[in-house]
Amino acid sequence: MARQQPTAALFVPVTDSLDDVRDAAAGCTACPLYADATQTVFGQGAVGARVLLVGEQPGDKEDLAGTPYVGPAGRLLDDALEAAGIDRSRAYVTNAVKHFKWTRKGNGKVRLHQKPNASEVAACRPWLEAELALVAPEVVVCLGATAARSLLGKDVRVTRDRGRWLSTDAIPRVLLTIHPSAVLRAADEAARAEAFEGLVADLRLVPPALEP
Repeated sequence: MARQQPTAALFVPVTDSLDDVRDAAAGCTACPLYADATQTVFGQGAVGARVLLVGEQPGDKEDLAGTPYVGPAGRLLDDALEAAGIDRSRAYVTNAVKHFKWTRKGNGKVRLHQKPNASEVAACRPWLEAELALVAPEVVVCLGATAARSLLGKDVRVTRDRGRWLSTDAIPRVLLTIHPSAVLRAADEAARAEAFEGLVADLRLVPPALEP
């Protein structure tokens, strides 16, 4: 019989307090990523936020600060949310994976992002499930493929499914779009502008979905 993969379910407390869950996540060792990360980067926002945005994982700046989306991708996300008419301060922002996975560039101090693998995403999923249950958002926005597959399964495709409403048994409205870092990685200024406008266009679907 195959050995069952450990997950964060062993660490998630039975509670109705998001603060208690956040405190418990700080000590999570469910997958090896904790060993090389500075700290757990839990979600930011309040219970009752109507919009929850979930990305892939914290980056270098987020790992050091302990707060999601404070680096270059976070600043770009702020710009996109403002352009789309979404108040980030009233949203809940988190990631599918709570520890920074990285590799060092040569012998230098630069830490380069590495994409989390399926087992790492699965190990961290109980934290995301706890956030979703306690925040209880009306709309979930998946920023990129890792977030989308964490919530909707491996068959989802951002390029195919972005910009339209999907759902799960637990989440009535799920919207897929690109991760802000995809805009930053675009080949040139024109491509970045096009990618940014595409991100904003997707996000503009959210405010009408929240209307009575």
